[in-house]
Amino acid sequence: MEEEEPETSSQTLTLTPTKKRKKKKHVNVKMEVVHEHPEKIPPLVGYFPSGFDPLKPQDHESDPPPTVKVFRNKARANRLQLVVSPNDSKVNFVGTSYSGEAASAQVCTYALGVLDKETQTLKIVPIASNKIFRLEPRVGGSDVPVDEPSSLLKGEQTAEEKAGRMRDLTNLYGTKKSITQAKKLQALKQKDDPRSQKDLDRKLKEVVINKEALESTSAHSATTPQEAYPLDKIIFKGEWDYLLDILDLLQAGAEVESSAYSSFVCNRIQKLKELEDEGEKTTLACIFSYINHLVKYKDRNSMDASSAKHHKIPGILNQKFSSMFALDSDSRRLTEEKKDLLISYVLVLTLYADEFKTDPSDIARDLRMSAVKLRAHFEHLGCKLVSQNKVTMATLPVPLSFPRLRQKRRR
Repeated sequence: MEEEEPETSSQTLTLTPTKKRKKKKHVNVKMEVVHEHPEKIPPLVGYFPSGFDPLKPQDHESDPPPTVKVFRNKARANRLQLVVSPNDSKVNFVGTSYSGEAASAQVCTYALGVLDKETQTLKIVPIASNKIFRLEPRVGGSDVPVDEPSSLLKGEQTAEEKAGRMRDLTNLYGTKKSITQAKKLQALKQKDDPRSQKDLDRKLKEVVINKEALESTSAHSATTPQEAYPLDKIIFKGEWDYLLDILDLLQAGAEVESSAYSSFVCNRIQKLKELEDEGEKTTLACIFSYINHLVKYKDRNSMDASSAKHHKIPGILNQKFSSMFALDSDSRRLTEEKKDLLISYVLVLTLYADEFKTDPSDIARDLRMSAVKLRAHFEHLGCKLVSQNKVTMATLPVPLSFPRLRQKRRR
């Protein structure tokens, strides 16, 4: 056998040159937020959970890209259906704005950014959650029945199961602050008496009350206004720590700005400053903060969203409001029933703030309602309207007396 010649040293010492890492370029850009325009269609975002890549050629490099179509429901203009059809394929990818993930509560904010390198401008467009489409494969045409449940969504977890998994993930990987907040929220859900909360909601809803319903309520047995609408059934025990924003501003010597707080709150800041008892001052400041969050939540989920654009509601309250005042799945706005319930909560807290004798003129402006319409809300809460120095005041005498149902006379 022939012996192999050993490799030369020059070969063993040959080093391959290392690739130079590309330096990251830092670009100073001007950000511009493009708000939704009523006469323009906002961007639609679609994603493929199946892993399908619409930009990757399927068979040949020259194949045309998939076609994209948007369908709008004739009866309900806010219902959209996005269909992506690959070339020469019987499978379409379909997503809707009214089912699955698009119909669930929006727990985070989405935005689409486009960078123009020439002008060094970054345009950011906010994207609503119902404009993000989960595109799932469908065999056949693009017409998918509205009530047909998605094959991938049939096995989805219930809201309670999702909340449980999210709680487990928070306990494992969350920060100390998020873990503490999650524990407080869970404690509130466990400690809150559902029967008393249901009774309170029934009292606060603006409904036509008949005699039989009144006799079954506990409002008639109340000897004080506080017993008629208990404060601890409106503001839960674990929520007070998240309502100290106004108190912190006063302690820091800062002003409570009218751009961030409702006129009802701003008009009573001097009253808050004059309180000497620290316990009473903290309670009143927290009530003011809760009223402000409710008003901003109403504005955010109504047509008047601009006033609450930069307002931040604490997570523990945002989850509670989303559950109590759930939005309509189609319009993503507050229904009239939930709006009336929210207004009733606000009015009860204004009564607490003004020691159960309040001038409703400023809270009417905050709620964007006429004084006449707001008076009807007060009356359905059992309030009486009295005139004092030519000013109409809402009071809450006990036991409560509700308006009677007017019956038409038979001819």
